[in-house]
This record gives sequence, structure tokens and C-alpha cells, in this order.
Amino acid sequence: MVESVTYQLLDRIDSAADVRAVPREELPQLCAEVRSCLIDTVSKTAGHLASGLGVVELTVALHYVYNTPHDVLVWDVGHQAYPHKILTGHRKEFATIRQHGGLHAFIWRGETPYDVLSTGHASTSIGSALGLAVAERNKPDNERRKVVAIIGDGAMSGGCAFEALNHAGSFQDRDVDLTVILNDNEMSISENVGGLAQGLAHIIASPHYVKLVEGGKRILKALPTVRELALRAQEHAKGMIMPGTLFEEFGFNYIGPIDGHDVDRLVTILQNVRKMKGLTFLHVVTKKGKGYAPAEQDPICYHGVPTFNPHEGIAHNEQKEDLSYSGAFGRWMCDKAETDRKLMAVTPAMRVGSGLSEFAAKYPHQFFDVAIAEQHAMVFASGLAAGGMRPVVNIYSSFMQRAYDGLIHDMAVQNLPIVLCLDRGGVVGPDGPTHNGSFDIAYTRAVPNLVIMAPATRHELYTMLNTAYALERPVVVRYPRSSGESLNAPDPSSVKSLLGRALLKDAPSSEQNTAALLAPLIDAERAVGEERLNLERTITLGQVETLHLGWAHCLNLMKKAEGKTFELLGLPLKVDKLKAQALPASLPRAPKSQRVVAVLAFGPVAYDLVDACVAADYTLINMRFIKPLNEELITALAQSCDLMVTVEEGARLGGIGEHIAAIVAQGPGLSRVLNLGLHDEFIMEGTRAEILDEQGLSVAQIMAAITSFQEQSR
Repeated sequence: MVESVTYQLLDRIDSAADVRAVPREELPQLCAEVRSCLIDTVSKTAGHLASGLGVVELTVALHYVYNTPHDVLVWDVGHQAYPHKILTGHRKEFATIRQHGGLHAFIWRGETPYDVLSTGHASTSIGSALGLAVAERNKPDNERRKVVAIIGDGAMSGGCAFEALNHAGSFQDRDVDLTVILNDNEMSISENVGGLAQGLAHIIASPHYVKLVEGGKRILKALPTVRELALRAQEHAKGMIMPGTLFEEFGFNYIGPIDGHDVDRLVTILQNVRKMKGLTFLHVVTKKGKGYAPAEQDPICYHGVPTFNPHEGIAHNEQKEDLSYSGAFGRWMCDKAETDRKLMAVTPAMRVGSGLSEFAAKYPHQFFDVAIAEQHAMVFASGLAAGGMRPVVNIYSSFMQRAYDGLIHDMAVQNLPIVLCLDRGGVVGPDGPTHNGSFDIAYTRAVPNLVIMAPATRHELYTMLNTAYALERPVVVRYPRSSGESLNAPDPSSVKSLLGRALLKDAPSSEQNTAALLAPLIDAERAVGEERLNLERTITLGQVETLHLGWAHCLNLMKKAEGKTFELLGLPLKVDKLKAQALPASLPRAPKSQRVVAVLAFGPVAYDLVDACVAADYTLINMRFIKPLNEELITALAQSCDLMVTVEEGARLGGIGEHIAAIVAQGPGLSRVLNLGLHDEFIMEGTRAEILDEQGLSVAQIMAAITSFQEQSR
């Protein structure tokens, strides 16, 4: 429970109307209280901090000047909007942000009357706001709303933003009123704020200046040569001391840059801007992390924070190993780059989140941050690959949705040797529906030419990246936002230890004999798994790794083994390997009540399920490869199992489980198939554990689903 803090002004703010009721001279105090509330709350709950600290004054000024929620504010990259949430009726529940059943992590359409459009991905505000502004011109003048887009925190680097600016410029009539505010927090096109620029901003925002310019244009309309000369002179004069020429080329009236932390001056300029017609671009310079010294000094570290003591700041322990899958990826990149200078890392503004910070520092000429431009990342990588380089592109699963054309046209169609690493594949957690990687299995597996892999451990991710790189073809590797085992010690959950423990644990004497007979076969299958870096065998055989072979399954397989060659889980093995051992006169039989169940797991859930499957006597298989899928294995299992269960941390609809079910349905086997995956819904905020349980993908829920399915099938 977050401790209650008393605020003189903020305690009286339950809506934007209350902000407008605050005497103007008290606005700096209100800003200080909002900033204090933000630091106090986020330090206890975790979340996004530095971005919100930088826009406190701007947020207060916007709600003070504009008649919100009648007037519309469209925020970009919604983590800027924490102060907006505090001022629009959410302060008392702000401590629930990003928690299960609490406030949404970003702006969510309909959460309050102030939230007209959801914002999670970047660079969308200008386009959305333009659409709203065009819609407003169809209303009577007295009913029209003012529309303001607030873009920043690097979002201006996204191509989507410039596409919207370009489109906006096609509206030459003044009936489309749109104001774009660039929150320039030194994460995009920063400019120093000086007295001359400040004074000029006041002049340009002044209604007298606007009338003078517009009046001059009308007067000179009849003298086109003089008018053109005057306009060029105006642009050159402004362009010498400010960066607004580009935006004016798009058709916007540029104002700025101005100090984004002077709330009184912001109010004055915004009051003038609100009266202006047509397209207006206001350039506001802010400091990310403003008002909290550690965040000002290291805004990247304090962008998204864990819980911490605000008096001490976030503790930095450089000796501690990063146990995330992203950390394993970053380590592989650095290790590989030591011997391969053709390796190129490409990421769209996710250097830290993707685990590439060390690589960027060590190999700056092999690292490319292309800004918030996922499609360009794929197109750029295609050029690198065509030029003989070996690009590895790292993009979050949900962000990759914005570059699907690049996946198909610039990678797969051209069969270029690009390794695409999809971080955050599956359940992400507190960042909500815009960030959960629910769909990448479904949207990648339909594309020809791709090899798609999902590691079950961090060790497996490391070796899988070796395989992906050596294939010299388009490869996708997807892994979760999760932690795993250390890479500094032998893998405690290796195949050898698991097989040995699983097959001999608490086995009755008759089953021990069976285990002894199977041991050479298990060794052979294990060896294939260990040769996964032999590329040909990796694709054809090593896709499958048996983590546990259920006893009922063992007995069924042994009955087929007498005097002939047979397949153990799809792998051809000869019984003559058993010549030194005598087959028993009669093989034990599985009791009729014991059904043979095989669990086919994709990703880390494979290792999560080991103990439960051993206890339940289910055969457990770590599938590794989503594509190509080992159809021979599926066919073999369909003929030797009563029930096949597929488990994937991705959308069940369109997922790999549906493909497996289709193979079984077309084959000769009588096995039933149970597909488990993410439900057909957008997943809201919560911890990873809470969401997996809610989606039926925790170990307990998976085992319960299998039991329930079996009971219903009897």
C-alpha cells in the first residue's frame, strides 16, 4: 500500500477544470507538487519516470489554457502522460498504474473523457490528431474543438510522424485547426534555449505578428514577385536563428524554441496559439527527468524504473550478471563480434532494452540505432545483407508488427541472410496490450523462406543464435521478457541430467529393466540433440529434444521394438543396438487406465513443465523449431499417443498448435489434440505470473487443463 501524502494544491485537483481554477501565480507550486507525486509514487510502484518529469509544466499549462476535455490532447508515447493522468482524476489511484486491474500503462481510449485515442507505440499522435482536426471542420464553428498533438521523447524520429506532417501540409485551407507541440527533451532534435530565441518565440506567437504576416500576404498577393521576395526574406531571417524552416515547408506556422519549464511563459504562448487558425507547430525544449537530479543526469536509466528509494536513487551493481534473455542475446553479440567484423547490429531506438548497450560501446562501427523507425530497420538491414554484411536486427515483438512488409519483402522474398531477433515474444506484463508479444508466431510462420526458433533456456538462446547465424538465410528467433539461468555456469537443466533423472526416478523394478533397454536409444536421441549446430541435422532431426519420456509411452514404444527398426519420437533407431542385452520374454504393458500423453512445448515453458510432467508420467518435448516443423515427429506421436498437448506463449488462433492439430487430423493416428495458448483477446496490465495464470499458461493451469480434457474425453 502506497503511503498517503498531503498536497496543498494537488489534493484539490480532481479534473482539468480544477487546474484552471488555480490562480496563475500558484501554477509553479502546482507543478512542484505534481513532480513530487510522480517521484513518490513511481519509486514505490515502478514504471516510467523521467519522461513524465520533463513535461510537468507543459501538461499543467495545456490543461490551464485549453478547455479539456472538450478540447482534445493527443499524447504520443504514452509514458509522457503520467502528469496528465494525475491532473485528470487519477491521482488517488495513480499507485495502481501498470498493475493488474489498475490504471493502464499508457493512454487508453475511454479510461477518462480526456482520453480519445489509445497511445502505446510512438510517432502516431500527429496523424491521429490530424484526423480529429479534419473531423472537426464538419461541425458548426461554435461546436468545434481545438486539437493538440504532443509528440516527443524521440517519437519525432519515426517516419510515421513525418508522413503525417506531409499530409497535413496538403490542407491549405484554414478550416483545419491543428497544433503540434514538439516536446524536445534532447532525445530528438534538441536546440539550445536562448534569450533571443525566447523573445522571437513570443513575437511569432503574438496575434499582432500573425495579423501583420497574414495582412502582408494579402496586400502583396497582387504583386507576386514582391510577395515571393518578402516570403523568402522572412524564411531566411527566421531560419538563421531557429530550426523551424523544415516545419514551415510542411505548411505549419512554426513557433519556438521555448523553455518548457517556465510555466508562466508557456501559458502566455499557449493562450496566443489557441487563438490561431490553421496549422501551428510549437517547439518546446524540456529536460528529461527535470526536477530529480539522478534522472536528469541519467535519463535513460530513469526512463523505466524498478522500485527504489528516491533519496538514494537506483542502485547500480555492475558486477551483477544480467539474467534476462535480452542479456543473453547481448552477450552472444559481443562474443560473436570478437571474431566476425561483418556482424552488424540494427535496432529501432531499443539499444538498452534489447541488451545492446555493451555491444554499442565496444563496436560502435557495427552498431546502428535507426531511431523509432521499424520499417526502415528492416529495409536498412536488407541493404547491409545485400552488401555482404551479416545484420542481426533486434525489435520487440509488438513493435515488429509495424514492419511486417519489411519482414516479407525486404527479408523473406529476397532470401537475405538476416537474423531477426524478436524480443518480448509472449507475455510482457505491466506495459499492457500494446506491448505484449502475442502475435509474432502467427504473423511469421505463414511467411515462406523463414526458419523460426524459440529457445527454452538462455543457454539454448545462445547456441540457437549460432545456428541462426550459420544458416545464412532469413531466420527469426523469438524469446520472452523473462529471466533464466546463468551463462557463467553449466546449464543445470541440461538434456542429459533431465533425461537421466526423469527415466530412473522412483521406477519399479520391471520399469528399471525397460529403462535399461531404452538407455542406448535415449543416448542416441540425446546425441542428435547435442549436434544441433550441424546445420543439416539441426533442421531435419535436432529440432526435437525429449525432456521426459513417459513410462506408458516407453512401454508402447518397446512393444514396437522387437526384431525391427523403429522410430523413437520420429528418429530412426535400430534395435540391434541392444544386442548385448536380452529382451525380456514378455514386455510389461501399460495399464488401460493410463493414457499416453505427449506435451509439445515451445519456449521456456518446456523447462517449466519438467517436474510436473515427470510426476504425471507425460512425455515432454521441447520443440525448438516453429518452422520448419518436424511433421514426421507429429505423425509418429499421433500413432503412439492418446493425447497430444501443444503449449505456446502466443495467440492460440493462427498459432503453431493449430498447424499441429491439422497434421494430426490428416494422418492415420487416432490421437486427440489440445491446443493451449493465449486467448483471443488483448491482454491488459499485470505481472507476468498473473497474466500467465489468467491465460491458463501457468504450470498448474496447464496440468489442470490436461486433466480436465482427459476427463471430458472419457
